[in-house]
Amino acid sequence: MYNPRLLPALLALSITSSSCWFRRSPSVFTPPAPQARPRRTTTAENIPPPPKIQGDPSATAPPPISTTMPEPLEPPKPAPAPAPRRPTRVPVAATAPPAPQPPDQPAPPKLEQIISPDQLREFNRAIDESLEKVRKALVTLAGKPLNAEQGEIANRIRTFQKQAEQTREQDPVTAVSLAKRADALAQDLLTRLP
Repeated sequence: MYNPRLLPALLALSITSSSCWFRRSPSVFTPPAPQARPRRTTTAENIPPPPKIQGDPSATAPPPISTTMPEPLEPPKPAPAPAPRRPTRVPVAATAPPAPQPPDQPAPPKLEQIISPDQLREFNRAIDESLEKVRKALVTLAGKPLNAEQGEIANRIRTFQKQAEQTREQDPVTAVSLAKRADALAQDLLTRLP
């Protein structure tokens, strides 16, 4: 329902109700004028005369420098080689057995990590998985020609594998770490081979 008579009234209303008519300009902040500090005036009357210093000017001079070149030093003579020594044999009877500990002092306790049976099973499973991957990787590597660097990495893998197997019973946490290290090196070496 469009009414043409309302159009001029709407236009007049919208122009007069514009926010531009009622907006005030923001007031500008003007800082206060700086206050001048009173200047101190010093006069020559207030300043004492400088003290008299007595001293030897040659005491502060640098030491004299030699203008001649020093004579070259003779090279040191090589030390004579020591005469080869014969190893002395110690008679078996002369060596003293280690002193036994008194029975009243017990041996110091060893610090060991307490591992639950569930944790031990999990460690053994992780060791077995890693070492199996390492064995498969070493079989694959055995059939490929390796350069010196790759051969060194393969030897390092074997060393980690042996260490993991040896420490499995005494320290399963270290054995897991060694087995995973061997596995990571083996997988890395396999990806670098053609």
